[in-house]
Amino acid sequence: MADNHESPYYGGQAVIEGVMMRGARCWAVAVRRPSGEIYVERHATSDLPIRKPIWAKPMFRGNFALADALTIGTKALSISTNQALEEEEQLSSKQMGGSMILALVLFVGVFIVLPNFGLQLVSERIGSGWQYHVVEGLVRIGIFLAYLFGISMLADIRRVFAYHGAEHKTIAAWEHDEPLEPSAIDRFSTLHVRCGTNFLIMVMLIAIVTYTIAGAIVPAPDGGRLVQGAYHIGLRIVLLPVVAGLSYEGLRLGASKDNLLVRALMRPGIWLQMITTKPPTHDQIEVAVRAFEAVVPASELNGRTIDLPSPVVWGPDDAVTHDGIGVPGEGGGAADAGGRGSVRPAPADG
Repeated sequence: MADNHESPYYGGQAVIEGVMMRGARCWAVAVRRPSGEIYVERHATSDLPIRKPIWAKPMFRGNFALADALTIGTKALSISTNQALEEEEQLSSKQMGGSMILALVLFVGVFIVLPNFGLQLVSERIGSGWQYHVVEGLVRIGIFLAYLFGISMLADIRRVFAYHGAEHKTIAAWEHDEPLEPSAIDRFSTLHVRCGTNFLIMVMLIAIVTYTIAGAIVPAPDGGRLVQGAYHIGLRIVLLPVVAGLSYEGLRLGASKDNLLVRALMRPGIWLQMITTKPPTHDQIEVAVRAFEAVVPASELNGRTIDLPSPVVWGPDDAVTHDGIGVPGEGGGAADAGGRGSVRPAPADG
């Protein structure tokens, strides 16, 4: 995750057979189609923090960034899922929406409802005070780690994690003034301090502290297990914006400061990236480069790009009116007689 209005940092995420990258004014997703060509789609980022400055303030900006990242991530995942499939296998918008709703329900059930109602079975031993919140937080982290480790065994997920590694390597190479060329990019680590994995771990750690303090201020009401379980679930939902805001500020601190305390706080997320990133192939790095080129001002790309072998096909581009944003395949990777450049979409109206 990256602050898309105040920070110079680029960010992104892995998707199905591709990478989403976001810059200050737009985000783009690049996907390797079954035919071998790279499909690129680009959209403008939200200007809400500019129109409503409160969403650029500390704590508020974290909640905006989280909601914005979830919105963009969901759309990018939907795009990549269909572009990575053969036409007869593509999902309808209704099927995609149903899948997202099911995923949200499972997330709430597994990471919020299950730990809290499960702990009610042993609540007499741990009580409902600070011990409960610590144990519940550790249980949630345990479920999360087990989930990540389990899905990392699946071949399809390992490919997604390899694209995650390609995203990190590409951004690291750019930040170290290296050319956007797979062999140069591949020298960098798959681990990155601004990874969203760091954010998730920070959320879980800060949640323990936040819920413990809140539980001391507003203790659990008397009643049976059902009442106390509902209280703990409600407390976590109500305070989620506070946890998100604090976690985002911590991630920004980790990206801009270099001291022992910050490095210690960021270390668990770095360790976890050893599961969520895998070494990418040069073909996968090429996809990440195409997504990255689409969000960088063209003037900054001069001398940093080269011809890459795969043809690029453009889809919708509602960020085309943002002057100066680069186009994959143009500049250092311009189209040539071999057809390796980009097929440009028609400019959007307005």
